[in-house]
Amino acid sequence: MKSSLNALKLVLAAALPASAAGAAVPTPPAQLAPIPVSILVDLGSGQVLEQRHADTPFLPASVTKVMTAYVAFEEIGAGRLSMERKFNERPETEREWFAKGTNMYLTTKDFPTTRDLLHGIMTASANDAAVVLGEGYAGSVAGWAAKMNDAARRLGMTRSHYNTPNGWMDGGNTYVTASDLVRLADAMITRYPDLYREFSGHKRWLWRDVVMRSHDPTVGVVPGADGIKTGYTREAGYNFLGTAERGGRRIVMVLAGSPLPKVRDDAAKALLEWGFAAWDTRHLFDQGQTVAQARIQGGDARTLPLVANREVHATIARGSRPKITLAVHYRGPIVAPVRKGEQVGELEIRVAGLAPGRVPLYAGRDVGKAGTLDRLWNGFINLFT
Repeated sequence: MKSSLNALKLVLAAALPASAAGAAVPTPPAQLAPIPVSILVDLGSGQVLEQRHADTPFLPASVTKVMTAYVAFEEIGAGRLSMERKFNERPETEREWFAKGTNMYLTTKDFPTTRDLLHGIMTASANDAAVVLGEGYAGSVAGWAAKMNDAARRLGMTRSHYNTPNGWMDGGNTYVTASDLVRLADAMITRYPDLYREFSGHKRWLWRDVVMRSHDPTVGVVPGADGIKTGYTREAGYNFLGTAERGGRRIVMVLAGSPLPKVRDDAAKALLEWGFAAWDTRHLFDQGQTVAQARIQGGDARTLPLVANREVHATIARGSRPKITLAVHYRGPIVAPVRKGEQVGELEIRVAGLAPGRVPLYAGRDVGKAGTLDRLWNGFINLFT
C-alpha cells in the first residue's frame, strides 16, 4: 500500500537498542542450489529471509488448487456455500476427468459434499474434485476461474493468473509467482484459520473406503509443518507451497521448477529447518494490540486504532542485535466510515542489513460518519491542536 503525503510515519528505533556489530546474514541451505525459484517469508514480520526469482512467473501445476480452496473458504465464510452442500458431477466432466492424473474417481452416481471435495483437493490433490466444485458452484470452469482471478486481484497477486481450477496443463494460461503464493498462503492461514486447520496438513484421507495420500514432504517430518500443497507436471517440474509454525512463529516457503521430487523434498525440509534455526525474533506487538493511532476525517471519532491480525516481531539473524526501525504507512487521510477489520495500512519493519518487511494493519474498531455535534466538537478541538 503506497503512502500519500499525509501518511503517518512513526519511527520507533530508539526503543530497540542495537549492538555495534550484527551477525552476518545466514547462508541458505545448499539443498536449494538445483531449484530455480524459491522464497522463505516470516509472516510475523513480513521479512523475506531467502529468495530466488521470487517475482518471475512459473507454472504452478497442482499448487493452483490452493486458490480453488481459498475461493471456497471465502464462499463458506460469507455463508454462501454450505459445507454439507452436495455436488453431482456432469457426464461430460466424468468422461474428461475420471482417472486423469491424481483423482477421487468421481462418477455421476456420487454426491460428494463441499467437505468431501475440499479434502480431495487439499489432501489427495484430486483434479476431478476441483472441477466438480468449480463447475457445480460457479456453473462453469470459466466462471470459477473468474472468481479465482478476482480473489487474486483483491489479495494483490499482481503477477498471477488462473485459467483452470486444478492446474492441469493449459498452454501456460495459468501462472503464478512465489511472492504471490506467499500472499495467498498468508490470507488462507490468517483469515480462515479453522478451515485451514480442517483441510490442510493431513497425510491421508478416506473416500469410499479408499485411502487418499498426500505428497507433502514436510508434514509429519518437520516439527510444526502443516501444509500446504505440492504440484507437478512435466512442464512445471516439482513445486511446493509449504509452511510451519513453532512457538507462535509461522514461516511460509515456495519452491518451483525442481527437476526431481527428492530434490524438492530435501530442499523443503532443509529450508524450513534453516528458517527456524538460523533466525530469531524480537517481539514487537501482540495480536490485536494497537500499533498506532491514525487520524480520521469526517468521523464520529478523531482517531482510529491500527492493529495487526497476528503477533508481530522483527526477524533477526540468530545471535545478532541489529538496529530495528518501524514505520506505519496508510493512505491518508482515512475518511469515515470505517469498519472494524478493514485493512487500512501497513507496518514497515526495517532490520539493518535486510530488506524491509511489511505487515498489514487493520481498523481496530468501527468509526461512523460524524453527526452535527461530532463535527462541532472536532472543529473546536482542532482549534487547539
